[in-house]
Amino acid sequence: MTKKIILLSFCACTSVFAQSEVEELKTLLAQQIKATQALQARLEVLEHKQAIQEKKEKRQKQKTRQVAQNTQKIKALEAQQQEAESVAVPTSTAATYDQKSFLPDIALILDGSAVSRNVNNSTYESYYIPGFSSYDPAQESEIPFNKNRGFNFNYAEVAMHSTVGPYFDADAIFHLQPDSLEIEEAYITSRALPYGLRAKLGKFRSAFGRINAIHQHAWHFTQQPLAFEALLGTEGVNDAGVQLQWVLPTEDTYLMAGFEALQGNNDVSFGDVEKNNLYIGYLKSSFDLGDATTILAGASLLHGTNDVGKSTDIYAADLTLKTAFDSYSSLMWQSELLYRDKSVINAQEKQAGYYTQLIYQYNQNWATGVRYDSLYKNLDNLPDDLEKYSAMLEYKPFEFTKFRLQYVYDKSKFYGTDMQRKDTSEILLGFTIEAGAHGAHAF
Repeated sequence: MTKKIILLSFCACTSVFAQSEVEELKTLLAQQIKATQALQARLEVLEHKQAIQEKKEKRQKQKTRQVAQNTQKIKALEAQQQEAESVAVPTSTAATYDQKSFLPDIALILDGSAVSRNVNNSTYESYYIPGFSSYDPAQESEIPFNKNRGFNFNYAEVAMHSTVGPYFDADAIFHLQPDSLEIEEAYITSRALPYGLRAKLGKFRSAFGRINAIHQHAWHFTQQPLAFEALLGTEGVNDAGVQLQWVLPTEDTYLMAGFEALQGNNDVSFGDVEKNNLYIGYLKSSFDLGDATTILAGASLLHGTNDVGKSTDIYAADLTLKTAFDSYSSLMWQSELLYRDKSVINAQEKQAGYYTQLIYQYNQNWATGVRYDSLYKNLDNLPDDLEKYSAMLEYKPFEFTKFRLQYVYDKSKFYGTDMQRKDTSEILLGFTIEAGAHGAHAF
């Protein structure tokens, strides 16, 4: 009896345990169903949000595309309007006309000096360089700068520059002196020629040599080099004509070839102006020696007809070496040599001269330098020891303000009609002021 009771109790317990496990499984399955439904609902929400975002992005892209198309249409309409306005004269444009956009860049340069000299003014005006020039009492001497002992206002220079459309730049430079107005330069320069070509047309300073193309206020010394004054006059080569330059497509070395055809008004070496008679060719190169040193070298040839109908050839060579110590400190050595072969009636005149100068730029404000000039080859029976020594100290308190103290000892001048040779000593204090938009000068 007892065994039956125990067996029945075991069966009842087993049934109870089995029933409990089924209930637990049902409960777990219900929880998983709820979790799956929650995930499904969350997925539907995210898919809905994503669809909304895609629609927004699509609308934004369409809007951006439409704006770009409208902008292109507006630009095309503006271009058509500008083209039409360039042909037709507008009847009422005073309210939208911008005059400033049509004005050129303008620069003003003032140059003056105070001079002490051991030769009085009237005697100094009679100087000449034997074999290269002569003195005519009936004509006023041409001394463009620092003519008088005491105070000199040398000139006011007005320079204008403007871009004329996509193809040309226009430049004009005027010299105003107390008793004259001179067009120093006036020319147009090309902007868009292919193959490294550049053209210039008008009246301009020739690019032959090194210093000829540089204006007086940018020289390192106040006086013109003696060789240029003797062989080309105080104006140098500044004439009407055309210029074509070609920068060769070299990789590591700058190489430029140039050709000029000028009228030939320079009457010191040329001067036959029945037609254009002066032709100039030159080759210029520049390359670096290390990171701080640059060399510039050039060779030039001038060929023309002189005032007696014969030919004149001038050969020129220049060399410049510059070493930079930092942003504002540098040492520069510059030299030029000119050799003239001039045919005259029943004779051949061969003359030559050179200058060499050393400039030390101490910092942004101070610079000093020395120069030696020599005319070492002259006509027979005329002096060939024509020399000049110069030293200068320069102070620039600002970029466009310059004061220069200079001493010159000149052994190249004769005075009057009696072949009187006199060594000249001169102390000069000069000033140069630049205002307005002005292009950088070559170093």
